[in-house]
Amino acid sequence: MSRALPKYNKRRVVMIGGASAVVLSAAVIAGSALAGESHDTAQNATTKAAANTVNCPAVAPSLPAVPASAKAEVDRNLALLNTQIAEANKRLADTVGQGGANFVQNAILGPLKDKRASTIDRIAISIGRTAAKPQGLDALAPCTLGTAGAAAGGAGAASTAPSAPATAQAGGADTGAGAAAGTISCPDVASRLPAVPASAKAEVDRNLALLNTQIAEANKRLADTVGQGGANFVQNAILGPLKDKRASTIDRIAISIGRTAAKPTGLDTLAACTLIK
Repeated sequence: MSRALPKYNKRRVVMIGGASAVVLSAAVIAGSALAGESHDTAQNATTKAAANTVNCPAVAPSLPAVPASAKAEVDRNLALLNTQIAEANKRLADTVGQGGANFVQNAILGPLKDKRASTIDRIAISIGRTAAKPQGLDALAPCTLGTAGAAAGGAGAASTAPSAPATAQAGGADTGAGAAAGTISCPDVASRLPAVPASAKAEVDRNLALLNTQIAEANKRLADTVGQGGANFVQNAILGPLKDKRASTIDRIAISIGRTAAKPTGLDTLAACTLIK
């Protein structure tokens, strides 16, 4: 009887050891699954953050002809609308996963609407000093949360066409002829910029305003030349020259930022514009 005990004990040790190994293996598998799930969750959050952006109605195309005396102030405020959207997009990216269900509305879209309302009102007041004050622009203040590539630039972005490859930015005052001829849509630049150093802000803002002016001038030429030229007239006489002007202006923006910070790259892809009917 006593001789059988060691064999029994040995068998018991083997069984206990085997059970421990099974438990340990299960723990390892469960841990791996949790780690994988955590990684997937983080990756999904990152993907979601990259896909979301602020989408605002266009302002510049809704303006009447801007008096020469108001042009500088209007251009400054159109550029400021772009800056506000860029800042909101940065805050959106920096606060992924924070707050509750209404965090984006309360902390980002709500304050952005208030800022835009004030800026748009200044534009209307500026025009109204020497011409009829435009009405109904306050309806352009609210923004929504869209997908990357559908964001609209505050200076005059078309908030339609969410599947567009780049943010559509249209500038200039619409006329009946211009609407019939179509309008020029350009990728938004301000929302693609990194944080602008204080030393470069004034120059960057001037060039952002110049981009709006260039689009407005191209839209005016588009309206003034309806029916002229052949099939390639708009491309050769309007869109081509506009692309060259924008390329130079965008390069100046990059150089200005690059003097005191990392020079942004890839902005040259934003130079080309398209015609939207």
